[in-house]
Amino acid sequence: MDERRTVQVSKYLSRHLRHQPARIGLTLDEAGWAQIDALTAAATTTRFPITRAELDHVVATNDKRRFEIQGDRIRATQGLSVDVDLGLPPAPPPPYLYHGTVARALEAIHAEGLRPTNRHDVHLSPDRETATRVGARRSRPVVLAVAAGAMHRDGHVFRLSVNGVWLTGAVPPRYLRFPSGH
Repeated sequence: MDERRTVQVSKYLSRHLRHQPARIGLTLDEAGWAQIDALTAAATTTRFPITRAELDHVVATNDKRRFEIQGDRIRATQGLSVDVDLGLPPAPPPPYLYHGTVARALEAIHAEGLRPTNRHDVHLSPDRETATRVGARRSRPVVLAVAAGAMHRDGHVFRLSVNGVWLTGAVPPRYLRFPSGH
C-alpha cells in the first residue's frame, strides 16, 4: 500500500470512527467499536472502497496508534467527538505533562485553562518533544507544562490512552506553566 493511500484511508477512518460515523450510516457501540464489514460496506457505498488488508495496514503502521482492531471490529483509540466510553481506567499521571498549542490560543488559555473543545477530553503529551510536534501541526508551537501531579492530588481524573496520550476533562489555569514571554 503506498503512502498516499495509507494517509487517505487513515483520514477517512478518523473522520468516521472519531467524529462522523452517522455521515456514512455507520453505528458505533457504546465503546466506540464498529463492525469491519459494516465499515467496508459503508465505505464502498460512499465511493471510497477499503479492503480489510488496507485496514490492517493502516492500524499496524499508524505512528500515533489512532485505531485498534479486535477480531471483526475496529475503533478509534482516542480523540473522539462522538459520545463513547473507551473504558480507559483512571491512572495516576507523572508530575508534569505537556500541551502543544499556538500563540493565538494563549489569551483564552490564560483565562479559561485547557478545555476539550469539540472532543471529550483535553489531550496531554508525556514529553515536550511530542507536545511540540502536536502544536506544530497548526503553526509555530508553544508548549505548556501541566502540573498533572498536583491536579491529580486535587481530585482531577486522568486516563492513559493506548497510544500514550494522557486524557483529562479540563485543565484549570492555575495548573498551567507558560513559557517566559507568554
